[in-house]
This record gives sequence, structure tokens and C-alpha cells, in this order.
Amino acid sequence: MTAPFLIRVLPNVSGYQHRDLCYRTFVLVFTFFCYTSYHLSRKPISVVKSVLYHKNCSDVAHGNSTNTSDPYWCDWPPFDKSDASSLLGTLDLCYLIAYAVAMFLSGHLADRMNLRHYLSIGMIGSGIFTMAFGFGYFFNIHSFIFYACVQVVGGAFQATGWPSVVACVGNWFGKGKRGLIMGIWNAHTSVGNILGSVIAGAFVDIAWGWSFVVPGIIISFIGILVFFFMVPNPRDVDCAKPDHSDTLEQDPQEQLDVDQSSVQHKESETKVQIVSRCIDTEADTEEERMVRAGETTALLPSRRHVPHKEKAISIWKAFMIPGVLEFSLCLFFAKLVSYTFLYWLPNYISVSETSLSASQSAYTSTMFDVGGIVGGILAGYISDRFRLRGLTCVIFLIAAAPLLFVYQAYGSKVPYYANCLLLVVCGACVNGPYSLITTAVSADLGTHKSVRESAKALGMVTAIIDGTGSIGAALGPMLTGVISNSGWQNVFYMLIAADFVAALLLSRVVVKEIRQKIYGYEDDVTIIVPKNTVQGDVESPKPSISQSQQK
Repeated sequence: MTAPFLIRVLPNVSGYQHRDLCYRTFVLVFTFFCYTSYHLSRKPISVVKSVLYHKNCSDVAHGNSTNTSDPYWCDWPPFDKSDASSLLGTLDLCYLIAYAVAMFLSGHLADRMNLRHYLSIGMIGSGIFTMAFGFGYFFNIHSFIFYACVQVVGGAFQATGWPSVVACVGNWFGKGKRGLIMGIWNAHTSVGNILGSVIAGAFVDIAWGWSFVVPGIIISFIGILVFFFMVPNPRDVDCAKPDHSDTLEQDPQEQLDVDQSSVQHKESETKVQIVSRCIDTEADTEEERMVRAGETTALLPSRRHVPHKEKAISIWKAFMIPGVLEFSLCLFFAKLVSYTFLYWLPNYISVSETSLSASQSAYTSTMFDVGGIVGGILAGYISDRFRLRGLTCVIFLIAAAPLLFVYQAYGSKVPYYANCLLLVVCGACVNGPYSLITTAVSADLGTHKSVRESAKALGMVTAIIDGTGSIGAALGPMLTGVISNSGWQNVFYMLIAADFVAALLLSRVVVKEIRQKIYGYEDDVTIIVPKNTVQGDVESPKPSISQSQQK
């Protein structure tokens, strides 16, 4: 057993089903708080931007300053010059490029290391470098190189989070209602952004260094809890694996063949399942498994099962999984839009709504994240209900484009509450597909039938999709820092174009989904192996091919 010590010493939950449910609930809630802390520690930079440059110095006492003719004399060097927005955009670029590059390596490591140790190290490291940025205030550091280096190393540590938590949740939950479950679970992104905005906003007008130090302490503390309590795999606590099969991958004729075969071999299937359950338990020795199986193991005296050792897949094989490339490129543009709002929305509100202070702008920006929670849950539910992940993403992306135009044109002209409502709706449409792709879609592709024999594909697939998206996330805030100098309307035109391109990139996936929905089969031949066969025990039947595919 590789479960953490504190989990092993806790009293076991009686009853197999109860025990399984308790662990699943615990992992879902625990990973929710883990990734909430990741986003909580990313958000402060977007809030603090409004006091690092172009601050309203008329409200600040002059102190020892003699340069009263400069309206920006109170800005924080080196962000007190005309190129301040470009420098801040470069900081975002440093962070997100490091995050994107490290993400590909992170997926490789997450599939090959103990997820509990890996996630714990990543969270503590993220906390240390989040606090380091805030120390620049307390130690009066004005070197751009210092802040850039902190962002680079901090971004690399932040890349440990997503592949790890998605792999943990994917290990515990099958495909049944994965979209809805992970849509609700993915609210951690928006909850983290909201908490990060509130915490940073509470200190930004007083001493902005605490806006980084407090979130850094929080994520480090949760990282310590991960080391003592996280259970990344059902086998660690002798629980059953979830069912990753997808009944929609079978056409009606194939399903009929399997049902007939199941009726004929019902008795032998039950016996083999008992054997498999005993064999899948890693906590016991081979001799103990044989003793526990009793008479059942005698049913197959000439065949001894060797436990299947899970192997991680290569990055090339992960790329070859159908749909990985399309969703990765789509996320490139979808995340470009989402992260532009993540890093620049408080600053945009502060500029467009001149009556709001930096802290008030931070609080107002949380409405976008509230919409993100609604959009993620709604997209997950719709995609589960109709089993059309790609089409769901396209609908949200196309709807987001005109809403962004309306917000830019009228957001600052309508009453405050109408502005907040617009932010909620925009957040739902922008973050809905982003949430769906990074959770349910990534988990589905990580357990695709082409890599079903390799249960450790989740981390790599998740890293490829989110890593590609993170490159777009790096470009969005950087381009915003440059383009905003020519007018914020041009920034919104860039975001609208990105949404349309993201939708276009999923056209092949949408056509395939609609074709499968209408005709009941995919373009490729699906090979179904009945449950009553065990490797080496019974001769595997020939694959069934539907009548439409035979034609």
C-alpha cells in the first residue's frame, strides 16, 4: 500500500461501497481546494498592476518626493515609466511561457512519479515564489530582473498542479457523468480567482506585498496537507477502479453481439470477475491472493494471472490520440481569451471606470469568475446530456464573441449592476469551453480506447492539451500590454477573433460527433472484447463490425 501514513492510521470505513464513495468524495473535495489555492496565488499580479503603474498619485502624500510635476511619481519603479504596461506584459509572458514549457515536462513526470509527492512539492514551491514577489515590496526591490526571475521559476512550479489533480480525479471517476462532475469541480478555477482578488484587494491599497505573501502561505500550507492526506489512486487504498468505457463508442449491432455473449457466459464472467478483483489488489502478496480467492482460483489451475503493470505513454503516442490535436489548438485560443481577462480585467475596469479604486476594481472583476463557475457547470451538464463535447464548446465560443463586443462598447456606459451582469454572462461563455476542455475532455482522451491498456496516459494527455493552451495564455496578456496602448477596443477585437478561430478548429470534431449521433458509429472500427474474457484464460473473440461498416 502506497497510501499516506495518516490515511493508513485512520479507521477504515465499513462496507465496500461506502468506503469507495467516501474516498471518491474526499479526493474530489481535496483536489478542489488544491487547485483553488493554485489560482488564488496566480491572481494577485492582476490586482497589483493598478498600483504599480499609472496610479492616481493625487491621493498619495508626497513624503520625501520632490518631483511633484510628474503625475506618476508614486508608481513603483521600474514600472514608473511610459513603457510600464509593456514591462508588466513581459512579466506575464515570462510566467506563462515558463508555465507552458514546464507543463509538457510536468505531464511526463506526473505519470512517472508518486502524484502525492509531486503535487506537494509543486504547491510548496509555488507558495515560496509567490511570497518572493511580495518580498520585493518589503525589501524595497526595484530590479525588473528580480521580478522576471521570480515569475519564471514560479510559473514552472505552478505547472505541477493541473496534470496532477486531473490525473487524481480521472483515476477515481469514470466517464458516466464526468462532464457534470468535473464541471462542478472545475469551479475551483473561478473560486480561486475570486478569493485571490478578495485577498489581494484587501491589501493592495495598504501594502501590496501582503497581496502575494498571504496567498503564498495558503498554498504552501495546503501542499503540506497533500503530503499527509492525498490518495491519488484507488489501488492505494484497495478500492475498485472506475469504469472508463463509453457505451457510445459501440454501434447497436456491436452492443447486441456483446449482450448475447454476456448471456451465454454469465456464470463464467462472475467467476472471472472475482478472480480479477483479487488479483488487482496490490496490498497483498501473491500467496495471500490465492488464499483469499479459495476455490475460485482453482477454476483456472493452468493459468496464473500476472498483475498488469501500468506504463506511461510517450508524448508522440498521446498526440496521436484522436481529438488531442484539435482540442489542444482550440484551447490555445480559448485560454488566450480567458487569461487575458485573468491578468488584465481589474486593470481594464480601473481604467474604464475611473470612479472605482484599485480594490473596488478587483472586487468587480470577480463577477467574471462567478460567470465562469456557471459556464463550467452548464457546459459540463450539456455535454453529458447530449454526449457532444466538441459541439458544446463551439456553441459557447461563438456566443462569447458578440457578448465581448457588447461589453467593451457599453460596459462602462450602463449602470454598475448592469455592468456586473454583463461580466457574469461573458465569464460563462468564455470560461465554459475552457473548463470543459481542460477537465472532462482531457480525462476522456486520457482514457481513450486507443490507450486503454495504458492507464497512466492521463497526466501526459492533460499536459499536452493544457500546455498548448498555456502558450496561448502567455501570448494573450503579453499582446494586451502592447495593444492596449493603441486603445482597449483593439484588445477586444483580438479576443473576438481568437474565439472564432477556436470554434473553427473544432469543426472536424463536431462533424464526427454529429455523424456518430445520427448514424450511431464512428469513422474508425471499434473492437469490443466481452467482459467474460481474461488475458490468457479464454480465446478472444473476433471483433464485431456493424453492418454499415461492412458496407
